[in-house]
Amino acid sequence: MATVPGEFRFGNFLASIIWIILIVIVAVTLVILPLIFIVLFYLPLPPANGEVLTPYLFLSDVVDPTRTLPIIKFLIHTTPFKVIVFPGFVFAAIIAAATIFVERKFLAKMQLRVGPLYAGVWGVGEGILQLAADGLKVISKEILIPSGADRPIFWAAPIAFVATAAAVVALIPVAPGWVVSNTNVGLIAVFAILGFFPLIALLFSWASNSKYPFIGGLRALHQMIAFEIPFILSALSVVILAGSLNLTEIAKSQHQFWFILFLPISAFVFFISSLAELERVPFDLPEAESEIVAGWLTETSGMIYGLIQLGSYLKVYALAALFVILFLGGWSGPLIFPPQLGPPTINSGPTLEKMLTLQGFYNQVTVNAVFWFLLKTVIIIMLMILPRGISPRIRIDILLHTGWYKLIVLAFVNMFVALALIYSGILGPGGSLSVH
Repeated sequence: MATVPGEFRFGNFLASIIWIILIVIVAVTLVILPLIFIVLFYLPLPPANGEVLTPYLFLSDVVDPTRTLPIIKFLIHTTPFKVIVFPGFVFAAIIAAATIFVERKFLAKMQLRVGPLYAGVWGVGEGILQLAADGLKVISKEILIPSGADRPIFWAAPIAFVATAAAVVALIPVAPGWVVSNTNVGLIAVFAILGFFPLIALLFSWASNSKYPFIGGLRALHQMIAFEIPFILSALSVVILAGSLNLTEIAKSQHQFWFILFLPISAFVFFISSLAELERVPFDLPEAESEIVAGWLTETSGMIYGLIQLGSYLKVYALAALFVILFLGGWSGPLIFPPQLGPPTINSGPTLEKMLTLQGFYNQVTVNAVFWFLLKTVIIIMLMILPRGISPRIRIDILLHTGWYKLIVLAFVNMFVALALIYSGILGPGGSLSVH
């Protein structure tokens, strides 16, 4: 008897599971393990008991409980780990993915809708798998390139968009010592990198060979012109009080008092300018789906659209984290985590107990710093999401007027306040409220 299309058969299901297991085994054997060996041959390994570790000894030691944690501790402090995993790309991408899901559910609740529902219905987490479903859909969809488009630029622009967002993330410190690039001119580097986003949008829209994307690209350029100056001026007042362009030093200088207490106007201008930089409502003129289809994203499809969305939400995390660093003291906060996991007698306990309590790996200061940094960043991200549910899109003339005639003036006002605090001896080097 012929099989009815769409009919479920347990035998077919079991066969597909077996095929998946076999594919995973083959992939691990022929691809993953050889790649691990290749990486280990070029990665300097720590000495163990006076002898240099080889890749073969390393893999043997991984299954040894007495050596696993020291090896992991060594690896997480290497530059590749910081760049790829934490606090680099993977860490920021996870926050970006969570932001997408939370935004959809949050706005749905605001507008009395259900939001993502069907992919995963686990109690309060209904729709929790919708993000994975949408990701698989984007990856599997065909990429359509308009006729007459400049193909090299059309392909390169989305990759450049994600790479530029990742470059901003690399400059953001999340805890003492946990930053990919701790440069002395970190704040200048952030603004220099952010200036590339409108140019990439304009270049991509031009390469699309379509009028609606090009209009959106021009709007993105206008938006940068209107808000770039107040954006930089609002951060300049922070530099005056901190006496440094290094983002780590700026965060440390707020150990006693957050700068938002002295520079609330600058914080407001920076937040509004961040919304404009992110093209978030009410400053979503470059996309403006009710006016120019989808703006500079009109001709995107498949993974090209997925890459641009990933880059956009990486920017959301980066600018929210930058706001936390500049105005909310970065990772500063009261110590709420214990000095160690487990009882005080853990040092003399069995090896398995030491592993379960992460002895030699757990750091109270770092965990506490990451917790407060994430909490503050999530709060700012939620505030960035909020206007999308309550604000209409503004006109282009109002946008330009707001940037040039209002926000610049406000930024200068708080900059003069910062100078007054410096010259009066309240803040700054040697100030009465400064950290000594």
